[in-house]
Amino acid sequence: MRKRPEYCPDCGTRLSETPFEGRPRRFCVKCGVPIYENPLPATCVVAVNNDGDFLITKRAVEPGRGKWSLPGGFMEIDETPEECALRELFEETGLTADVIAHLGAEGQTSRKYINVMVAGFLVRADGEPRAGDDVSDARWFKPFEVPELVFSSHRKIFARAIDLIEEMS
Repeated sequence: MRKRPEYCPDCGTRLSETPFEGRPRRFCVKCGVPIYENPLPATCVVAVNNDGDFLITKRAVEPGRGKWSLPGGFMEIDETPEECALRELFEETGLTADVIAHLGAEGQTSRKYINVMVAGFLVRADGEPRAGDDVSDARWFKPFEVPELVFSSHRKIFARAIDLIEEMS
């Protein structure tokens, strides 16, 4: 589990909890600065093929091992959200894709990482997926057969994708 910082990264002074900018924050009294605890950036993709099927993956790792999710994962330091989404899709399914639209972002609480910011993308992909990095299964589902997605952020982003696809039809 990611622990909240206890000491100032600049001077090493033990942090206190102080109201700042309308909320309690870790604060270094010596330096006079708040220590911001920002969410980790991640992405997910709603992949649709030419038949209108959706690509869903079964997680092989926690959190949510054995449950269904959208392909996705954490951003690397040197990539854009779009690059992350396409990289994760390839790592988890072996498929490449073209981005159709950005579907916004959702916050996702996490016991391990505290808070994750998930950016979603609608992509067009085709081909036969293979289970790769972090997944035990990857397959296409008809729209009415898509299983329950384990993460609330994925469910919200998937719903936005459905709305956008209907608008585009």
